Amino acid sequence: MKSLFVGLLVVSLVIAFSTFGWAGDWILYFSFDGDTGATVKDRSGNKNDGALKNGAKIIKDGKYKDALEIDGVNAVMEVESTKALEEYQDNTFMWWIKFTKGADNSWRQIIAKKAPGSDRSPGVWINPGGTGIHYRYNAGNMGFGRVGPGGENKDFALNQWYHIAGVKKGNKLTMYIDGKAEGTVDVPEKHAQGTEKLYVGKTGYNPAWFIMDDLAVYSRALTADEVKTNMGGVVAVSPGGKLTATWASIKEIR
Repeated sequence: MKSLFVGLLVVSLVIAFSTFGWAGDWILYFSFDGDTGATVKDRSGNKNDGALKNGAKIIKDGKYKDALEIDGVNAVMEVESTKALEEYQDNTFMWWIKFTKGADNSWRQIIAKKAPGSDRSPGVWINPGGTGIHYRYNAGNMGFGRVGPGGENKDFALNQWYHIAGVKKGNKLTMYIDGKAEGTVDVPEKHAQGTEKLYVGKTGYNPAWFIMDDLAVYSRALTADEVKTNMGGVVAVSPGGKLTATWASIKEIR
């Protein structure tokens, strides 16, 4: 009976995504749940699967069930370039993160969507001075310098889960932490784009030490309310507010 309920709930979510536009906005979504071996399934339906390399692994200690662990040495998840990853301008990158170790006076990579001649579409690091997030776009290397809970020049605590959403709309980038807007800064309206991979973890920079869950990338700027709703897991909500089931709730049922 439980399996039937879960099945019907999943079907309802898929219909909702298609009906209300969420499916078309998704570029990729990694829940990391049930992934084994070297491949991480893209559950957006776009088949932008990730490849685990150099010690990157799936562990059970996630915010919602399984999660990706990056060890701070060489670990990386790579996603091959696709048309959708090469063309977005307005966008939302959103994930849960738990830092397991702080900075060591060097730039440590979290996420990088590269483009020809650029590693900032966006590029996300921890600042050498702590665990604040350095979130930038090219051209011009524009964005946040060291943002954390409370705004610029703030750090994240270790071994605590935080929900992060970087929302770019036009020439503005807003950083949400646990559903709260912590600041808005100028960025290029048309940032660098083109054929290149998406990386989580190591690039030319060493990776940060962290555990990540529920990574989603959208080809539009989510609203503040949508960001808050998504903190419960990637969510489909009808305009009438009738459907509020989340992937996170499905994980708990299972």
